[in-house]
Amino acid sequence: MITALCRTVILYFLIMIGLRLMGKRQIGELEPSELVLTMMISDLATVPMQDFGIPLLAGVIPILILLSLTLLMSQLSLLNLRFRALMCGTPAILIRNGKLQQAAMRKNRYTLDELLEQLRGQGCLSVEEVQYAVLENSGQLSVLPWAKAKPPTAEDLGLTLEEDSLPTVLINDGRVLRNNLRRCGQDEVWLQKILKQEHCTTKEVFLLTVDENGKTLCVPKEADP
Repeated sequence: MITALCRTVILYFLIMIGLRLMGKRQIGELEPSELVLTMMISDLATVPMQDFGIPLLAGVIPILILLSLTLLMSQLSLLNLRFRALMCGTPAILIRNGKLQQAAMRKNRYTLDELLEQLRGQGCLSVEEVQYAVLENSGQLSVLPWAKAKPPTAEDLGLTLEEDSLPTVLINDGRVLRNNLRRCGQDEVWLQKILKQEHCTTKEVFLLTVDENGKTLCVPKEADP
């Protein structure tokens, strides 16, 4: 039992480190090479976890080799555009100026039903409403409508709006994040002053944020039902 636990923990953290090295990606945003790597690592990890007769290194070493190979290919992709196109592919334009690019659709084996489904999901009912539709390397479809179909911006309307600023979390579920507090150039005295204005204590706060303009947002905890 202890052996199984140790094997599982070691392989778990090894896989997590490997996925972190691949970068922050969702499953639907993985490149083909990254998806293959994920599947191979998961298969390699399950064998030594289930069969205690197989040495742990029989799973660890192949995983480390795959991760090293992936890092090497990533570095080569940064240095060589042709290698990047070979490994990751290139985006394909499926709609250009409101017209279907049938050759590109056949090359990428992208059916008309799939295209129309993606267009409806982004609020487009007709192909003619789209100026460009680009099939990205991740498999997602980027839809760019005509300029006349885009909603007007504040600049188009001649309006001057105040820019938003990124808020920083100071209290998370009753816990003070002191590193964030120092990063904002504030201290405990300032925090207690804000809490006094909100008529609550630290433990009674579910969320407290402050933005770059000094505006705070305080969300008190709700009482348990």
